Amino acid sequence: MRLAGHDSLVAAVADDAAVIEASHREPERFAALFDRHAPYIHRYLARRVGRQAADDLVAETFLAAFGKRRRYDVTRSDARPWLYGIATNLVGQHRREEIRQYRLHQAAGVDPKLPDHADRVVADVTAQSARVLLAEALAGLLGGDRDVLVLIAYEDLNYEEVALALGIPVGTVRSRLHRARAQLRQALMGTDAAATYEEILNNE
Repeated sequence: MRLAGHDSLVAAVADDAAVIEASHREPERFAALFDRHAPYIHRYLARRVGRQAADDLVAETFLAAFGKRRRYDVTRSDARPWLYGIATNLVGQHRREEIRQYRLHQAAGVDPKLPDHADRVVADVTAQSARVLLAEALAGLLGGDRDVLVLIAYEDLNYEEVALALGIPVGTVRSRLHRARAQLRQALMGTDAAATYEEILNNE
């Protein structure tokens, strides 16, 4: 599930902490972090909320990160888990705001269609029937379980990185992932999507 050249990128960003620390004195240095990681954060956000909303949220992610940079743990050379954590929090805020707007419209007598975020997670999958099945299965997951599954299956973070990103123990990451995989397998059992997404369900 890695983007092409991702391994070489990780090797090249071993000094994320140094960049963040240098930005305390020279704020413009923080731009290097955006250049290195924005494409990956944008990809993650696009899967969660759609490309249009992702354009705004990726900017908010790095703006928030810039504001919090003095609290960054400089013993961690790779800033990706930290950035994914900020982005995940923004996804939650975005969804809550959409739900609030939806309820306001309902109260006003308008009944707009609430966007199907789970469908957006798999928007790059070409088989429409499989996408719908997976979308329904993902929509049935608890929010925290879905966050863990997406970060591991699509963003290729390991358990420790997901724990850092979401601020939860590694044991909780494992239990949430196990629960999400079991629920997806149950939901997709006997469907065409089951074989298509077995790699996702087994991704480590």
